[in-house]
Amino acid sequence: MSESGEPVVNKNKAHRKDKPWDTDDIDQWKVDPFLPTDNKGGAFTEESSFATLFPKYREKYLREVWSAVTKALDTHGISCTLDLVHGSMSVRTTRKTYDPYIILKARDMIKLMARGVAVNQAVKVLQDDTACDIIKIGSLVRNKERFVKRRQRIIGPDGSTLKAIELLTNCYVLVQGNTVSVMGPFKSLKEVRRIVLDCMKNIHPIYRIKELMIRRELAKDPKLVTESWDRFLPQFRKRHLKTSEKTAKKNEKIAQKVEARNAAGLETTVEELQRKEATKKKVYTPFPPAQLPRKVDLQLESGEYFLKQTEKEAREMEKRKQKQTETTEKRRAERAEAFIAPVETAAPTVEEKRRHKKRSAMEREMDDEEPEGVEKAKKKKKLKGKEKPKELDS
Repeated sequence: MSESGEPVVNKNKAHRKDKPWDTDDIDQWKVDPFLPTDNKGGAFTEESSFATLFPKYREKYLREVWSAVTKALDTHGISCTLDLVHGSMSVRTTRKTYDPYIILKARDMIKLMARGVAVNQAVKVLQDDTACDIIKIGSLVRNKERFVKRRQRIIGPDGSTLKAIELLTNCYVLVQGNTVSVMGPFKSLKEVRRIVLDCMKNIHPIYRIKELMIRRELAKDPKLVTESWDRFLPQFRKRHLKTSEKTAKKNEKIAQKVEARNAAGLETTVEELQRKEATKKKVYTPFPPAQLPRKVDLQLESGEYFLKQTEKEAREMEKRKQKQTETTEKRRAERAEAFIAPVETAAPTVEEKRRHKKRSAMEREMDDEEPEGVEKAKKKKKLKGKEKPKELDS
């Protein structure tokens, strides 16, 4: 507020005026359909055209449905041609075309059909609220086997993952060869692109699907419209960290250790702990470890390299049989252990008890019969044995 009492207006907003027609009930994102009355300029002065190639296996299908394609494009004043000699489809504007953007929509339609999308689905791209995106995934992974595995991960078992993505994003997704064709609202296309690219970077789609499900539930609550949703969204831990992230994590652990030790009364510094950890490390040697022998080298040593294919197979079969016999014997022994009776301490019989009594009685008699002189001699021997170490100490 200024001294006169008038509110201070920002210099950048000095010329802004109120907009009484701009109320909260107006949907700013609504796309109004483009009607022939909206084109006040009349017919176009120049002809615009687009063409795209299609694979050989799509030729039969396109020939069958081309009448439906021409009918769909004719309503928007677009003409289309199918060239079977060169294997191409082309679209162009006519004097009847009134929408200047419809030619780009028609281009997207023929592009989707060339990628393997059905006609009844590709026609939907001509609507104003529907867009398409063709994601190229062929060059993202070098290894062919790894690429196939990750591409299959987008589809999921029995197409369950693909179905989940389609339901959550309200998009149509088609995985074909080295591309993923997507059709749907603009915002959802961005989400699908993110899921597909992350999947090819070895991040499973289930993480993004889980996040989308949570976002969908949070959007229903009007109280959370102005709040941040970060506390509700799952924070997945990274397994493969960068070098800088690893060092940061290590320093954090050392700082926690120092705090714990200082709290316990053991005064230590960060430098001391780092020094201790450095001493634990192995001694660095500039020489690399000895190279392991190749499979061919091992075969040359054993003489297997010079064997015929039949002899190699026979040897492998023999090894396999030997291994099988060993495992069967081991399992048989394990099963037999259950049937071995435990060792029992049997009670002594009557005869054994009598013998034991007789033996003990005889020993007592022999002790009584021993003369007194023998007992004294034994005692003297014991005393001498005890006195000897004392003499040595002195």
